[in-house]
Amino acid sequence: MTSEACLSHQCSWVISLSGSRTWSGLLWVLLLGISPRSWAQQGTQPQSIKIEGDVTLGGLFPVHSRGPAGVPCGEVKREKGIHRLEAMLYALDQINSDPDLLPNITLGARILDTCSRDTYALEQSLTFVQALIQKDTSDVRCSNGEPPIIPKPERVLGVIGASGSSVSIMVANVLRLFAIPQISYASTAPELSDNSRYEFFSRVVPPDSYQAQAMVDIVKAMGWNYVSTLASEGNYGESGVDAFLQISREAGGLCIAQSIKIPREPRPGEFEKIIKRLMETSNARGVIIFANEDDIKRVLQAAKKANLTGHFLFVGSDSWGAKNSPIQDQEEVAEGAVTILPKRASIDGFDQYFTSRSLENNRRNIWFAEFWEDDFKCKLTRPGIKYESDRRKCTGKERISRDSQYEQEGKVQFVIDAVYAMAHAVHNMHLDLCPGSMGVCEKMDPVEGRMLLQYIRAVNFNGSAGTGVMFNENGDAPGRYDIFQYQLSNVSNPGYKIIGQWTNHLRLNPEEMQWSGGDQKIPESVCSFPCESGERKKMVKGVPCCWHCELCDGYQYLLDEFSCDMCPFNMRPLKNRTGCRPTPIIKLEWSSPWAIIPVFLAILGILATTGVIATFIRFNDTPIVRASGRELSYVLLTGIFLIYLITFLMIAEPSVAVCAFRRLLLGLGMCISYSAMLTKTNRIYRIFEQGKKSVTPPKFISPTSQLIITFILISVQLLGVFIWFGVMPPHTIIDYEEQKPPNPEFARGVLKCDMSDLSLILCLSYSIVLMITCTVYAIKSRGVPETFNEAKPIGFTMYTTCIIWLAFVPIFFGTAQSTEKMFIQTTTLTVSMSLSATVSLGMLYIPKVYVIIFHPEQNVQKRKRSFKAVAQAATASTHLSQKSNDKQNGESKIVPDRSQ
Repeated sequence: MTSEACLSHQCSWVISLSGSRTWSGLLWVLLLGISPRSWAQQGTQPQSIKIEGDVTLGGLFPVHSRGPAGVPCGEVKREKGIHRLEAMLYALDQINSDPDLLPNITLGARILDTCSRDTYALEQSLTFVQALIQKDTSDVRCSNGEPPIIPKPERVLGVIGASGSSVSIMVANVLRLFAIPQISYASTAPELSDNSRYEFFSRVVPPDSYQAQAMVDIVKAMGWNYVSTLASEGNYGESGVDAFLQISREAGGLCIAQSIKIPREPRPGEFEKIIKRLMETSNARGVIIFANEDDIKRVLQAAKKANLTGHFLFVGSDSWGAKNSPIQDQEEVAEGAVTILPKRASIDGFDQYFTSRSLENNRRNIWFAEFWEDDFKCKLTRPGIKYESDRRKCTGKERISRDSQYEQEGKVQFVIDAVYAMAHAVHNMHLDLCPGSMGVCEKMDPVEGRMLLQYIRAVNFNGSAGTGVMFNENGDAPGRYDIFQYQLSNVSNPGYKIIGQWTNHLRLNPEEMQWSGGDQKIPESVCSFPCESGERKKMVKGVPCCWHCELCDGYQYLLDEFSCDMCPFNMRPLKNRTGCRPTPIIKLEWSSPWAIIPVFLAILGILATTGVIATFIRFNDTPIVRASGRELSYVLLTGIFLIYLITFLMIAEPSVAVCAFRRLLLGLGMCISYSAMLTKTNRIYRIFEQGKKSVTPPKFISPTSQLIITFILISVQLLGVFIWFGVMPPHTIIDYEEQKPPNPEFARGVLKCDMSDLSLILCLSYSIVLMITCTVYAIKSRGVPETFNEAKPIGFTMYTTCIIWLAFVPIFFGTAQSTEKMFIQTTTLTVSMSLSATVSLGMLYIPKVYVIIFHPEQNVQKRKRSFKAVAQAATASTHLSQKSNDKQNGESKIVPDRSQ
């Protein structure tokens, strides 16, 4: 049996790990459940690319997608897999042909397929650590007694990759145990920035913490404060969203409506449920999405199915970037989506290299034939494989970009930069350890991983796109992003358009943005819309971006964003309620309808009163004037004149003088009138009452006595007024409460005299007492013969006056709460006074004037009656009254006539 046969069939061996890595390495082997035999068999690696060189780099690429359950690998990935893998091969070719970079040292490679699955990638990556494990073969013998021949595996000094963050995290844990540096070209999870856990990991792409910061800046620049997040389950999606949430909390002013995770293996209907959940907070139109391409596509499909095209405003991470595959057939839903991608450039040299690849000149890529079939939709004939009749046969003469669509994958630049970063580190290390030496010297055989890591972190060169390549202390590249927007409407070339950049801070061009339907106005994604002018925010507990708007009502103005305050008593809020303004001052104007009617009545009354006075003066010595009691008539007419005159004082603009005359004349006119009428009725009553008892006349019935009594009654009113002047001098006030309706636009300050409703009634109260007393005497004197005296006209006057003032009271006090209070009360008062004066004038003097003017023949001297005749008339009147009462009681009595 040969040694090879011994190795493959009959040999058993024991692994012993040496140095500090013995137990940790063994632990990983046990955890993975990989037997030593299966691990050793990986040395042949039929599913890997081997390129010979003086030093070897490892490579991890997602050549295939994740397979269905139970199958590690699925379909070939043309862009993310083959393009990126070829970018490493291209970079190796460029470096090996460069006389200045690693001269006389050739870079080789061992490139593996991760199949987009972290566990499978971990198993594959064990290939990179085989050379670091010392195998004890002392107890291993072939059947012929000879020791086995075990081929020595190549040693990798560093690994380029992996792509997905979850894969890189899994692989980084193994490579760390064996101190193998790793440079990723696409893994952006913030977790990988933890230098204490992933100290041998570096990357030429910025971490998602920068991306998350850029996305927060984008959201805030668009004025959004209420968004939802959507993440694919796994390190990339969850870490990206976590970073976004943390940065948004630190920045403040941004609230998360919902944070939804897409399961790794979504069940049927899962994406429809996700869309329904997002619609529970429909105001959060902005959706921050950290998800893989398949999940993005299915989210867009679910939104389209739910007829929500144009509703959601997506902000996608670099996994979306500027790719067409996630939005294929969903362009309308994706319209307006803002995406982010590490700043990149298309590498022209790679385009020339890749488009020149064919089946003949690219045999080193063992997966290239599979790519060829998928790219050209044809089938290659292979020995032992039946040809499918439904697909055309590949001719081998097809050409990339001529017979198929080609667009350079976005991460090609970073793959090239990662390979160059490793090459520059090795170059600098060679210069320091092997000065003047051609090829690899003893100090670099083997390369010490921790030392190489220091050289990697120290590199600083211009990358393939002309931008600087460097690493910080955590192995992260600087954050440089292009901001894209997918535009569909009103553009000549629909697709992704660069609308800004982010390099530590955001530079966005809003004028270049375009949304669903071609609208250029940035849609809103806010929990609560800004409050209108004059509205305060009532915050929703626990959600700082949500509030209810409450109007500062009544006479409140907006003190600050969250509270209202009352305007000062003499002010009212502005129309927009951002402050206060003085309340307009008003008074009763002469042109007001409330003033025109009282003034008209007062003018008529004054003219009539003046006419009566003039007539009485002109015919002062005629019998009718003398019979009416000239002295008291002139006093009474003066009172009536003053009653009419008070109307003008009540309407005149308030001043100290006007207020003083109002106090004086308001009650004085009525007091004079009713004092005179009371004196008259009292005189008549006393005469007839005295006449019933004796023929001796009562005292104080002469004209002089009547004037004295009248002036005594008037003096009581004057005394009260002057006491009022002394206690409280007259002045004007501005009443801001009288016209203060619920709507402050109608608020007015009323310029008025300092007379309250109570003081006004008190001012009139004495006159009212006189009026009531006069009415009582008028009632008592109702039995006096009409031809004897004017008791009955006075009685009718007082009855009518009482009715007028009884109507005045409810109107006056019933309007106390009205916004037109001053106008209504002033009009009511002046009209009531004018009507009462008119009644007195009409009942007592107009008939006399009529006789004097139009029937002078009746204005003649009649027989003068003595007090004895008056007494006889009073007695006769009493007898008639008694007889009338007796008849009403059903009795008839004969009463002797005592007048005889």
